[in-house]
Amino acid sequence: MKSLLQIYDLDAGSVEVLCELDGHYEAPNWHPTEDALVINGGGRLFRVPLDAPKPELIDTGFATLLNNDHGLSPTDGVYYLTDKTETSKACIYRMPAGAPPERLTVKVPSYWHGVSPDGSSLTYAGFRDGICQIMVAQSDGANERILTSGFDHCDGPDFSACGQWIWFNAEQDGVVDLWRIKPDGADLQRMTQDARVNWFPHPSPNGRWVVYLSYPEGTKGHPANLDAELRLLPAEGGQPRELITLFGGQGTLNVPCWSPDGQKFAFMSFVLT
Repeated sequence: MKSLLQIYDLDAGSVEVLCELDGHYEAPNWHPTEDALVINGGGRLFRVPLDAPKPELIDTGFATLLNNDHGLSPTDGVYYLTDKTETSKACIYRMPAGAPPERLTVKVPSYWHGVSPDGSSLTYAGFRDGICQIMVAQSDGANERILTSGFDHCDGPDFSACGQWIWFNAEQDGVVDLWRIKPDGADLQRMTQDARVNWFPHPSPNGRWVVYLSYPEGTKGHPANLDAELRLLPAEGGQPRELITLFGGQGTLNVPCWSPDGQKFAFMSFVLT
């Protein structure tokens, strides 16, 4: 397999292949304070400088069974990781620069997905009572609260630029759409309503857009290795538009991926060899 790390420029409407990597790499984040992307592969985390795009291993200490739910605080560049080395199930950790990972979530499995714009809160998905729900907690993991109910499965939460909304995808009666909800659990709103299977909404830092992964009608879960679309939705809702069709899915756009100015986003596609 080859993994193509790419950047979409909204102003130009163009795609740049930053690098082609041998093997399976996933889920690019845009570093908030450095000209670099962050990706995962083989249970490890890597930094990819924009001016010399080659993966550089990031030291994550004991955490060497990472999945693709990772990212950074927009205020200070602290890493958030999802790893199962200690617990055998997905668990969220905080990793300040030069320090070992600190466990945050008591309950597992829990999958990190977003940090509030002021860095004070986390949002993540996790199985509670057998159903994957959306949670919020303080940035140190304290005071976990479940926001969702009545869905068959929820995933992919991410904060809006204003911090007043958490976007997520949810399945109900076999239909998967994008939703948003206030961090206190109020004002649940359905934001897409079409026949496609919509996952992983990511609001732009400039507050204008939400980019997301859209699977063909009838897709089950969020699988890898099939044709899917990246779509763009106005932040206040409306008609989405297709940006690009690619071969990917799981690992393409799982986590926050926008450049700090909200003009570009990073994503991954794949080539089977």
